[in-house]
This record gives sequence, structure tokens and C-alpha cells, in this order.
Amino acid sequence: MKLLFKQRFFSWFDSYDIYNEAGETVYTVKGQISWGHCLKIFDTNGNEIGTVKEKVITLLPKFEIYLGEQYIGCIRKEFTFFKPKYNIDYNGWQIDGDFLGWNYRILNASGQNIAAISKQLLNWTDTYVIDVIDPQDALCALMLVLAIDAEKCSKNG
Repeated sequence: MKLLFKQRFFSWFDSYDIYNEAGETVYTVKGQISWGHCLKIFDTNGNEIGTVKEKVITLLPKFEIYLGEQYIGCIRKEFTFFKPKYNIDYNGWQIDGDFLGWNYRILNASGQNIAAISKQLLNWTDTYVIDVIDPQDALCALMLVLAIDAEKCSKNG
């Protein structure tokens, strides 16, 4: 299952539309006013189904991930000198790849591919392709990508 992750062109807060391969919107992401990033994910019926929330009083960036109201884990940036590294506290998942060029993979505890993420160049706004092996993992993979994107935006902004 491929998801196209596209930032909205004119938006005061972090807002994204997530499309499937047929070009249909499957998720909408809306940034909320808060101290740090707070991204709410909605399904096609407008139901809130997930949240990515930045913890601001931490040494390095950390984002908590919620399915509905239930906390399911977090992603933390680790201290490194050269290549960015993230620690995921969810299902034994890990991230591997080139974060600077936005080409990386989400792997399970056995090292098997859950999703591959790549940035599309030459677009007006940030656009990424999330290629998810199992559609049941799509929402959680999307929330990890949102957290990494938010961390990169905070660093650059």
C-alpha cells in the first residue's frame, strides 16, 4: 500500500493530506496550537484516530504517539555526531537509512521491512511516498514519519 504524504501549500499550522495510490484522501493531518508540535490525524469521516505530540522539556526531541486516546509509544532522537538516529519505543520497530536525504525504512524487530519512505523532489511543498507492506501498519508508520518531519522542521525553523 502506497501513501502519498503531501503538506498543504497555504497553512498556518502543520497540515497534510495523505492520499492512496488512486489519489483519494485517506487521512488528514491538522496541527494544533500547543507548546511544541501536536498533530492530529483524522480518517475520511472526520474522526480523530491518532495524535503525534512533541514533549518539549527534553534534552533531545521526543514525540509521543497515540492511537485514539491510547498512548502506544514514542520516538526519540538520539545524540550522534554525523548521521541522525532515532529510537522507537513501539513494537520493537527501528529506523534505518538516510534521514538527510529522506530515504529510510521502518523495520520490525526481526529486521523485516514495514515501510519505505522517500522524498519526492521538485514539488511546491514537502511530498513523501510511504510504501507500507501491511496496510494495518499504515497509520503507525505515518505517525513515525510525521514525528521525524516535525523534528526536522523544528531544527530548520
